Amino acid sequence: MASNAKSRERVARNFIRSYGRSRFRRLLEALASGESGQAIANEFGVSRERVRQWKNTFGTVITIYQVHPEVDRILKERRAQAG
Repeated sequence: MASNAKSRERVARNFIRSYGRSRFRRLLEALASGESGQAIANEFGVSRERVRQWKNTFGTVITIYQVHPEVDRILKERRAQAG
């Protein structure tokens, strides 16, 4: 586990050395906002595969299921009626 952390740190430092800290922030924002791998690859002048590698190295994708507000309101109405 520690070796993975060291590897991630090494890759991050190499990225910053090559592209700069502001570009690193931009990459992380693009990944976090779900921009396409191709769009990011075009912006950084790399392959989609490289973007995929960065994505897997620098963070984790977490998918959640979020109930729409109108559906949640129905659930709350039902609770209020039962109570």
